[in-house]
Amino acid sequence: MINRDLYLNRLISKKENGLIKIITGIRRCGKSYLLFELYKNYLNSIGIDDNHIIQIQLDKKEYENLRNPNKLYEHILQKINETEKFFIFIDEIQLCYRIKKDGIDENSVPEEDRDLLYTTFYDILNDLMARKNLDIYVTGSNSRLLSKDVATNFRDRGVEIQIYPLTFSEFYDFSGLEKADAWEEYMTYGGMPLAVLEKNEKEKAEYLKTLFTRIYIADIKERYKLKDEEQLSNLLDVIFSSVGSLTNPHKLNNTLESVQKIKLSDHTVKKYLEYLEDSFIIQKANRYDVKGKSYLDFPLKYYAIDIGLRNARLNFRQQERSHIMENIIFNELIARGYSVDVGVVQVSSTENGVQKKSNLEIDFIVNQGFNKVYIQSAFSLDEPEKMKQETRSLINSGDFFKKIVVVGGNQKRWQDENGIIFIGVIPFLLDKESVEK
Repeated sequence: MINRDLYLNRLISKKENGLIKIITGIRRCGKSYLLFELYKNYLNSIGIDDNHIIQIQLDKKEYENLRNPNKLYEHILQKINETEKFFIFIDEIQLCYRIKKDGIDENSVPEEDRDLLYTTFYDILNDLMARKNLDIYVTGSNSRLLSKDVATNFRDRGVEIQIYPLTFSEFYDFSGLEKADAWEEYMTYGGMPLAVLEKNEKEKAEYLKTLFTRIYIADIKERYKLKDEEQLSNLLDVIFSSVGSLTNPHKLNNTLESVQKIKLSDHTVKKYLEYLEDSFIIQKANRYDVKGKSYLDFPLKYYAIDIGLRNARLNFRQQERSHIMENIIFNELIARGYSVDVGVVQVSSTENGVQKKSNLEIDFIVNQGFNKVYIQSAFSLDEPEKMKQETRSLINSGDFFKKIVVVGGNQKRWQDENGIIFIGVIPFLLDKESVEK
């Protein structure tokens, strides 16, 4: 059993809060496993028996008739009473279709209100949510309906718990490998649960590749009615080839034109980026001017949701360890629940009597309310000049927020004369308190 305590504890903290719990995340990252295995086991452990846990998996043949929202509603009412507590689990909620309501003259309904002619799963869940003895949990995402759509449509009636592929800590706990070996494995194949469970390296790689061809790209193509996926696929390859690099839609478009010989509009590239984000394939980090205390529209950074997916997409050709480590650190910070930006520090210098201004980068700004932590990812600091380069932005930030440099390997935590903390990436990722300490 793979340990997902990070998300299990979040679910537990939302238990019986009066809202619908919506579990979101990229397809095949373990949403159903979290709910129907780990969370159900927890409920059983605190004395809730299976008769009070109503489990409905709409992608299974036996529940196919419950894709009718009215039938789903009736089924749940038959399983509950008004005096006892019940937990409702519904998997793949998007498979519910709309049912036209009876007895309404369609011609009397304005065009903009035609959606009100239909009963949807939103209607029945909102009705069930009003019953104080029900605690409701749903998962769902595919080409017809992304999990973000579900979260958006419930608004203040639901709470979103987004889950990610396995972090390095989750992977290490399950793998049984030595730390260094686990790190090498994780840097290559990432943390998609079924890839982790697969022992054969060839099968791991093949599984990760097919997730794109059979699911992710196909879903986007169907959902947004794209004529073909070539342009989207080429854009994804460009992004994955340069994870952690500052970019914008115009720059990405220029790269597509020069490398792939494809010419798109900047608007189309921006739209495709939104598709990839909404499908949880990529995540973006906005830039923040540390001294100016303001956000900058462009450029920004994009990271792969899982490094194994990124590597497989590129056929394991581009294994730049510094960029891979940076991507993994970003994913770790996001999985821990932090809001993360990319920092820019403007500094002035004089050369030959001429004053020049330049922008230095802080890889990650971890936001903790009014407090911040600056984190630099530096795979190697083997040269004094490299050390100076990686710490210059931190030293010139002009404030006293905590500053951390994460280096490659298993180096123990230490602090220099400037108060900058240095720590190896392995202990940084394995210690859940590494940012707060």
